Amino acid sequence: MKIQVALFAAAAALVAATPAAANEFRVEARGGLTFGENQSNEAMVGAAAGYDYDISEGAFIGLEGSVDKVLVDGSGVVLGGTARLGMKEGNAKFFVDGGYSYLTCDFCTDAVHVGLGVEQPLSGNVYGKVGYRHFFFEGTDSNVVAAGVGMRF
Repeated sequence: MKIQVALFAAAAALVAATPAAANEFRVEARGGLTFGENQSNEAMVGAAAGYDYDISEGAFIGLEGSVDKVLVDGSGVVLGGTARLGMKEGNAKFFVDGGYSYLTCDFCTDAVHVGLGVEQPLSGNVYGKVGYRHFFFEGTDSNVVAAGVGMRF
């Protein structure tokens, strides 16, 4: 019986320690402003889910899927796939990212995007995030500055 209790305690300790590992799943909600050449400034909202994997004690890589909407009649939803590379400094995570965005509206073109950002813990597994992303559309470019809140699992 003592062996079973010890094995159970060891397994529980491993499970409890798992959330402290930096390899983590995350979800977030965000809002911001889109702007660029020959376009008006418009509000946007979105959500993302991703996974970050440590490649060293101070660096990580990650993948993210996102859905965003510019709050203008006739604009479609933007579906994104993004890879990111970053470093951890203290509790903060700094990163650069890049990927592809698929736009669901009529007469829209898809775009490659690149960006950068920072995530800072707020409380427990909750974090705040600020980021910039540049979209390379055919014929014109667009920019987004956004802030959000997320949770790590």
